Amino acid sequence: MRYAVIIAGGSGTRLWPMSTRDQPKQLIPFLDGRSLLQIAMDRLKGLVPDTHIFICAGESHRKAILESISGIEQNRFYGEPMGRDTLNAVGLATADLGQHDPEAVVAIFTADHVIEPIDVFQKTIEQGFEVAESQPTALVTFGIQPTYAATGYGYLSLGEPINGAPGRRVLEFREKPDRERAEQYFKAGAQRYLWNSGMFVWRADTLMRSIKSFVPENFDGLDQLGKVYRTVEAQQAIAQIYPKLKKISVDFAVMEPASKDPEFQVVAVPMELSWLDVGSWPSFGKTQEKDGLGNSVTGCKSVMVDTADTLIASSDPDHLIATAGCEGLIVIHTPQATLVCRAEDAEKIKLVHQLVGEKIGMKWL
Repeated sequence: MRYAVIIAGGSGTRLWPMSTRDQPKQLIPFLDGRSLLQIAMDRLKGLVPDTHIFICAGESHRKAILESISGIEQNRFYGEPMGRDTLNAVGLATADLGQHDPEAVVAIFTADHVIEPIDVFQKTIEQGFEVAESQPTALVTFGIQPTYAATGYGYLSLGEPINGAPGRRVLEFREKPDRERAEQYFKAGAQRYLWNSGMFVWRADTLMRSIKSFVPENFDGLDQLGKVYRTVEAQQAIAQIYPKLKKISVDFAVMEPASKDPEFQVVAVPMELSWLDVGSWPSFGKTQEKDGLGNSVTGCKSVMVDTADTLIASSDPDHLIATAGCEGLIVIHTPQATLVCRAEDAEKIKLVHQLVGEKIGMKWL
């Protein structure tokens, strides 16, 4: 059977002060009143049965997620006691699903993306399922055609087409490059390099076999959790095992070494659609309508004089934000904090978050 798992962890520090420990970016309803997690759930409707859609996130967010996502039951939520990066999140879910369905084919998604059109997205995921089902050694990823020389995304180095199936063999996963190398990848074209989307499809047994091959120190713990996850022993086992698992991404731990191992084949299926990773305020700004001067405002009243290319957002619809003589700014307001920075310095918001820490609690009203 086919299953879908949405990974909804992460701290979202580049979207501070809206995104906080208590209400991370996946739960903020700042896209026409919907959260990124709600959008991710809606995107999967009809792709797999509703009862085969699962969410993996921090245990501390269980209550908020179950309340905000209509129809999601307790048994379709995988709670992490702490973040141990993506290998363990996808490993926990895949180990459990594979234990209860030996023929399980699992698609992995994240709650960070705005993807359109939905019909093209679903058709491409269908192709990924077909590859994983027909080729038991395949680990399928989805590649996005680069639209500029991005330094914030990883890249897939493409090899030959896969016989009798859509997609290309992945020769290498290349992590976020410097500007010069990103320019080289972009100029080489989409036949050579695609952005790594962070979405995958694999047979559950194939993923677990790859973890056993490349990260054996994590395999035993994840395998044990898969065996007990739906029993009364689960809570104690997770508390004991999960914190000891090596913290590492699935890209580094599995996909990269598997692309060089003849026992596996890593396949990239191109996604020819609009894909936006909403991981920062500049990327959020791309989801908003702009006026003739490149300004966008959401969630509040505003007055702008001699202002251009500026993003304004607030969690208080009655709050007024006024600007004069501004250009290229990000202005974010909550009842507890206000952020003002140049858009070109958006990466520094992570440093601001580190300095502020979690001294103040915030909530989207």
